[in-house]
Amino acid sequence: MRIGYGWDSHEFKKGVPLKIGGVELPYKKGLTGHSDGDVLLHALTDALLGAVAAGDIGAFFPPSDPKWKGADSIIFIQEALKQVRRAGYTIANVDSTLILDKPKIGPYSRKIQARVAELLGIEPEQVGIKAKTPEGMGTDDAAIAHVAVLLAPDKIRERLRAHTRKKRS
Repeated sequence: MRIGYGWDSHEFKKGVPLKIGGVELPYKKGLTGHSDGDVLLHALTDALLGAVAAGDIGAFFPPSDPKWKGADSIIFIQEALKQVRRAGYTIANVDSTLILDKPKIGPYSRKIQARVAELLGIEPEQVGIKAKTPEGMGTDDAAIAHVAVLLAPDKIRERLRAHTRKKRS
């Protein structure tokens, strides 16, 4: 088994769409960044890459390269998944915590959960999405994401899938 951890943060800015977990949310501000600012997918990319000791998001997609300006973070997830598969692992589960004052994530958490699961090729029950407010800690104009992933060797992939299917029925 392998564990990976990633975190990311971005500031809010008017006139930018807000994307979290590959889902565009209705809000007056979006997250800045060299790419699309999807704080959750960036942290997830780092967690996946870290779990297989492949480096970090900046090693694959350097912010100094104009090619990645405004890029959709789904590209980053796809590359991280290639690295995970190349190393002979499959995703057992993902757990994440978003820290932001607004917008409230609760109404969108199931949609984000489903989208992240779809991007990873796993079941929604394997993806945890939680949100917390910064409780006046001076980060009201930013979003932070923490993500942990557990990877299992490919040889037990079918046992994981069977267990997940059994839990749903």
